Amino acid sequence: MQGVLTICRGIDAVTAFIGRQVKWLILAAIIVSTVNAIVRKVFDESSNAWLELQWYLFGAVFMFAAAYTLQRNAHIRIDVISSHLKKRTRDWIDLFCHIVFLMPFVLLMLWLCWPFFLESYRTQEMSMNSGGLIIWPAKAIILIGFVLLFFQALSEIAKRIAILAGQMDDPDDHGSMHATVATELAATGMDHPHGDRENGR
Repeated sequence: MQGVLTICRGIDAVTAFIGRQVKWLILAAIIVSTVNAIVRKVFDESSNAWLELQWYLFGAVFMFAAAYTLQRNAHIRIDVISSHLKKRTRDWIDLFCHIVFLMPFVLLMLWLCWPFFLESYRTQEMSMNSGGLIIWPAKAIILIGFVLLFFQALSEIAKRIAILAGQMDDPDDHGSMHATVATELAATGMDHPHGDRENGR
C-alpha cells in the first residue's frame, strides 16, 4: 500500500502544481478581455478570435482546476447532512461516491472526448465564426482536464482506502476547504442560525 501512496503523492503534486498555475490563465483572460474592449471602443475594431480566446482561457481554468478542486475537497456538498455523520461514515460515503459516481462519469467523458478531439485535430476544425480560432486546442483542453481528474480520482480512492484501513492520517481533517469554512463559522457564531440570540446579542 505504501507504494500506491507514493504514486498518489506524485499525482497530488502534479495536480497541485497545475491547480496553482491556473491563476495565470485568469490573468491572461482578463488582459485579453481588457485589450479587446479598449481596441473595440477606441479604434472601432474587433475580432471573433479575441472573444474565442477568452472562452478558451476561461474553459481551461475550469477544466484544469477540476482535479485540484477534488484534491482540496472543495466541491459543493450537502453539509447539512454529512456534517452530522461520524468521520468514518463520511469516509465510506466518499469512497462509495468516488467509485460508483465519479469514476464512471470520468471514464465516460474520456471515452467520448477522445474521438471528439481526434476528429477535430485530424480535420483541423476551424470555428464557424468569421475570423475565429482553430477548434481542436479547445477540445484538447477538455480531454486533458478529464485525464487529470481521472488520475486525481484514483489518488483520492486509494487514499480513502488507506485512511479507512488506518494506514494513513486524513489530511482533510484540518486542511480541507470545508473544514476551514466550518471552523471560521464556528468561531464567529455563524454556524447556528440563532447563534447571536443564544449568546445574548
